[in-house]
Amino acid sequence: MAGSRATDTTCERLLRKALWRSGLRYRKHFRSLPGRPDVVLVRDRVAVFCDGDFWHGRGWRSRRQRLRRGANSSYWLAKIKANIDRDRHQTRLLRELGWKVIRLWETDILRDPAGAARQVARLVRNRRKR
Repeated sequence: MAGSRATDTTCERLLRKALWRSGLRYRKHFRSLPGRPDVVLVRDRVAVFCDGDFWHGRGWRSRRQRLRRGANSSYWLAKIKANIDRDRHQTRLLRELGWKVIRLWETDILRDPAGAARQVARLVRNRRKR
């Protein structure tokens, strides 16, 4: 856990680099919004989260089964479930404030940063059409 970073992870940096290349300008870790999104496009009111697969429960059903068999299972199950619940709550709060929220998985960004940036750009274009 000591090596886990809260900000400026590899996937965040790759996504930001791809967003910049595509002409989108953003703010990082916008403190005044619930959940402190990793990337915020203020003008378009788009909040982007880069969620780590383990910490945010990607594939939760199968991951939960594996964690039950592992060491300190009650801690990890509670920890990751709380993260999932917190993510849902923060997303709901942001939407209530009029923000569009996109959550991207770490491995999807690492596999194809440009594709992840295209998803964000598509959302921004749709917001600008309104």
